[in-house]
Amino acid sequence: MDLAGSYISEEKKPNYPQPLILAVEDNDDNLLLITYTLESLGCKLICQTDSFSTLLVAKEYQPDLILMDILLPGLSGIDVVRYLKKEPLTSEIPVIAVTALASPEERERILMAGFDDYISKPYMIEDLEALICRVLGKKLNPQSCFDLH
Repeated sequence: MDLAGSYISEEKKPNYPQPLILAVEDNDDNLLLITYTLESLGCKLICQTDSFSTLLVAKEYQPDLILMDILLPGLSGIDVVRYLKKEPLTSEIPVIAVTALASPEERERILMAGFDDYISKPYMIEDLEALICRVLGKKLNPQSCFDLH
C-alpha cells in the first residue's frame, strides 16, 4: 500500500508494548507538537497530512487511538470519523478531535458526529497528554503518565 504523506516514528523504548497512534493533521507545526507529545508518552506514531487515505491506514494498522484535525483539505475530519465509525474494522478505535473549532455548538456537533473526545487548539501539551492517558489507560507505560495524575 502506498502511504505517501505518512511515516511511522522509530521505536524509542522497546521494553514494553507501545500504543500506536494515528495523527491526522495538515499543519506541520501542529503535527510536530503532536509528535513530540506522543513520543514523550512512549507511543508509536503514524502521521497523515491528508484525509483521503486515513480510512485505509486505520484499517491496515489498527491504531489504538486516532487524533484527528477537523479542518482538513478534501474530506473534513467529521466526514472521516463517520466513515471510520461505520467500518467494522475501525468502529471501535477511539478518535479524538484536535481542532481550532472551539465554540460549544461546534464541540457538540463534533461529538455528535462520532468523536470520542475533543481538545481545542491552542492547547497545553499537558492537557493533550492527560487526555491521551485517560483514553489509552493501561495501554501506556504507567511511568509515562506518572506526572499527570
